Amino acid sequence: MRRLVQLATTGLLLVASTMAMAELKVSEAKLRLLPGNLPAAGYFTLTNTGNQPVVLTGAQSPAFAQVMMHRSSLENGMASMQHVAQVEVAAGATLKFAPGGYHLMLMQRQRELALGDQVEANLLFTDGQSLPVTFIAVPPGAD
Repeated sequence: MRRLVQLATTGLLLVASTMAMAELKVSEAKLRLLPGNLPAAGYFTLTNTGNQPVVLTGAQSPAFAQVMMHRSSLENGMASMQHVAQVEVAAGATLKFAPGGYHLMLMQRQRELALGDQVEANLLFTDGQSLPVTFIAVPPGAD
């Protein structure tokens, strides 16, 4: 009986977990590749169609040793970039990771990458969930 309750609880958690991720949509996932072993920048649009906010805490990719979230800004004519530990996406809201704003900084390539390659990554959230995303490698000037 105890095992049956355990299995039922695990099944409910899996269903709840799948439902939560079904409420998150990623589109326009692009990875701007720079020459050599320079860092790449990850851009995408994250839409929360659910009725609860979600908090994105970062990402991981087997193609890179390190992935960080940053936000670029321009203040008094000076461009800067700051590390971001987390970013909230309100219920029903969309957050765009784009040049000049939020972006992923992917560092230390673990394998050769070429334009047009698909690069797998997982977006990470405070509730322990992860959302798989496939980025398409594009040249530095691509939108």
